[in-house]
Amino acid sequence: MNAVGAVSAAARPVPAPGRLPAPGDLPAAARELVAGLLAAPWGQVSASPYETGRVVSLAPWLSGHAGRIDFLIATQRGDGGWGPPGHHGLVPTLSVVEALLAERRRESSPADRELLAKAAARGMELVRAGAVAGREEPLPDMPAIELIVPHLLSLIGGHLDAEDPDTAGRLGPVPGPFPGADGAKLAAVRRWMASGAAVPQKLVHALESAGPEGAASPGVVPTPMTDGMAAVGASPAASAAWLAAAPRHAGPEGDASAGGSGNGARPPGAAAPVRRYLEEVVSVSGGPVPCALPITVFERGWTLSWLLRAGLPVEAPPELAASLREGLGPDGVATGPGLPADADTTSVALYALALLGEPREPEGLWPFELETHFCTWRGEEGMSPTTNAHVLDAFGEYVRRRGGEPRHAAVVAKLASWLRGRQDGEGKWTDRWHVSPYYATACCAIALTEFGGPESREAVGRAAEWVLATQRPDGSWGRWEGTAEETAYALQTLLLTGAARGRERDAVRRGREALLAARDHRPPPLWVDKDLYLPAAIVQAAVLGALHLSGREMGAMPE
Repeated sequence: MNAVGAVSAAARPVPAPGRLPAPGDLPAAARELVAGLLAAPWGQVSASPYETGRVVSLAPWLSGHAGRIDFLIATQRGDGGWGPPGHHGLVPTLSVVEALLAERRRESSPADRELLAKAAARGMELVRAGAVAGREEPLPDMPAIELIVPHLLSLIGGHLDAEDPDTAGRLGPVPGPFPGADGAKLAAVRRWMASGAAVPQKLVHALESAGPEGAASPGVVPTPMTDGMAAVGASPAASAAWLAAAPRHAGPEGDASAGGSGNGARPPGAAAPVRRYLEEVVSVSGGPVPCALPITVFERGWTLSWLLRAGLPVEAPPELAASLREGLGPDGVATGPGLPADADTTSVALYALALLGEPREPEGLWPFELETHFCTWRGEEGMSPTTNAHVLDAFGEYVRRRGGEPRHAAVVAKLASWLRGRQDGEGKWTDRWHVSPYYATACCAIALTEFGGPESREAVGRAAEWVLATQRPDGSWGRWEGTAEETAYALQTLLLTGAARGRERDAVRRGREALLAARDHRPPPLWVDKDLYLPAAIVQAAVLGALHLSGREMGAMPE
């Protein structure tokens, strides 16, 4: 398969992104994309098999339940799994298997129980065979995976114990265990939450893995939103888990949503705002749900950055700039309600504002500074080159426009050095927040080109050589297959680093042709959360930027 952006039904965005425009319509398409940010203020995110499976299991009372089951059945891959190929498919596959087995046990289920059993059996067999994740290889670096996997395996085991012997035999034994997910950390987290101690915000995003007792912890408090809504961890699954653990005396809406015993600690009516949040999510999505919503600042910062950096003539409505500006403070800004502030979203918001002519001192980034680099959020386990590339963009653009102080220049030099040290022997970068090295390489190489000084020229050149060496025969680029998104990042790497000369120009021409041929295809989800996801507007902005830059390079568009 060589189509740029070939996609399974599981990657269907919410809502779907628009068709790629004709080359001459790029400025109009960019204006339409920016206007759409206001029309869909919560953001445009693909539906997640993992998250949808959790909502099916935890909130069967929620509107669109039958549609979510249909989505799970329809998005099973030919090999029996769900989500992306390889080990990134473990979490969504286990989630859907558990949801289908839970649905089989519901007396009121509208689904065909035999169909549910067959789909679950195929998924279980794929996991046991090691085709989703082997017994020896480490689990992929995904949020809370070391908690989610043992939790799902335990639930699946409970369902199998409740099945009749014939069905249990067809389903087979519980798969696993898996390296790094033996359940020890999950048990420790549950003990911590049961003690009533404060719960870290990042953990709340995956509250569904904490079990009923953990979800009922008084340390978990929904984050208020507008219109009388409240979200738990900006996550439909976490919100559904919180409701399922609600006390049964919490009021009429609490009764309707409660599935657990509860601990009686919540005030009457506390469940109603969270239920309204979930109903709003499914009204936007049509039933299946994404891993995180809203993603307002995240979406707007990234979309504007890709368009403006590429030189597309975009005038952001005042409301967009205000939404970026108002969230910033001395502690940074979060991607969504109930998530912790993070350096990635904060830096991209600052960079977008600077490109809009509003450079601001990056005060919200200082709390994330470590000795050699910046963490994505405080207490992060691991490190992210793309977060640090975005922090370099924010500080570098501020210094370029305002001059800054010695400490700002010192951060720029430190980050550039750290990023050069994270480049691998092939010339690429990889990252924990996106599975494609083309995204990470574009972020790092472009930031080093602009703000890394002459010391970074060799690293940038090696990155461009790697991009050229990995172009596919059809002109596209991609980790698993050629995609529009990854082709856009590869083109931006070549064009924004000044590498598009000589034979590089032919690579740009072929890449541009591949992008234009992809106008009827949707890119697959490649961004990392509890499941892989597609932020549709952000990816569309990257593609439009690449078309604009490559068109100028090839003389297809006026300067």
